Amino acid sequence: MNNPDAPITGVQLLEVAPELAGQRIDNFLRTQLKGVPKTLIYRILRKGEVRVNKGRIKPEYKLQAGDVVRVPPLRLAERDAPEPLAQGLLARLEAAIVFEDKALIVLNKPAGIAVHGGSGLNYGVIEAFRQLRPDAKEIELVHRLDRDTSGLLMIAKKRSMLRHLHEALRGDGVDKRYLALVRGSWPTAKKQVNAPLLKNNLRSGERMVEVNVEGKEALTTFRVLRRFGDFATLVEASPITGRTHQIRVHAKHAGHSIAGDSKYGDEEFTREIRELGGKRLFLHAHSLRVKLPDGEMLSVEAPVDEIWARTLERLGA
Repeated sequence: MNNPDAPITGVQLLEVAPELAGQRIDNFLRTQLKGVPKTLIYRILRKGEVRVNKGRIKPEYKLQAGDVVRVPPLRLAERDAPEPLAQGLLARLEAAIVFEDKALIVLNKPAGIAVHGGSGLNYGVIEAFRQLRPDAKEIELVHRLDRDTSGLLMIAKKRSMLRHLHEALRGDGVDKRYLALVRGSWPTAKKQVNAPLLKNNLRSGERMVEVNVEGKEALTTFRVLRRFGDFATLVEASPITGRTHQIRVHAKHAGHSIAGDSKYGDEEFTREIRELGGKRLFLHAHSLRVKLPDGEMLSVEAPVDEIWARTLERLGA
């Protein structure tokens, strides 16, 4: 039975980020509408109450980057307020902010923290910032980083900033650069990997990406920064397209997998790096340049963590 006293959400307008393009509307809503029963999501889809760009769509509709999804008011089962997150985590994330103004936060996300809850996790960066910035009612992730990847992550505090940055991400208005420690000696002449990527969802729910001619176009440029003999190379990777796991799969495809990559990496290489104290994925979003709505160019950098710095020091010794 419906509880007439249960809280009702307002109308929600959700803009589709570039990296979510191609996802079915039902799967998109299941991840976006945390706590809303699947039965309710399929009911509003079946009844045509969910609109995309003001038009009716079918449950199997595949989203395009920039689509605006209108979700009608929903009557939710009464739930307790979200459990407050540990003060230590909140303090750590607050200290990791490298830029903030009235519309945007840029964070140096630590490795090991997911950007949002789900898949057995009760919280992520966005849930934490909803507690840290309760007055920012429109706070949303602009893009994502894998849980084990560290570095620069943008969080919009206003919908106008979210729209502006999504538009910049769709074009070439955002320059994102990553540091990666890879196996072997990366050839100086190998400046890019251009290989289409296909995403597969395994039965376990895990996502795996592979180079496949049927996949989406994907291009990453690479630049050698430092060599550690023939054992390892520190490279800077710039993803020109924004596919899931792009840098990790392209590095593997080039024959130089990233240290600490449990999904696409080389076990022996990872074990040797771990023996030096490097117990993490060696992929870090270290540099970001983007033009803000007022025309000002925002340029930020994020230092690597102590584990990363110490491991490279030992490699070079």
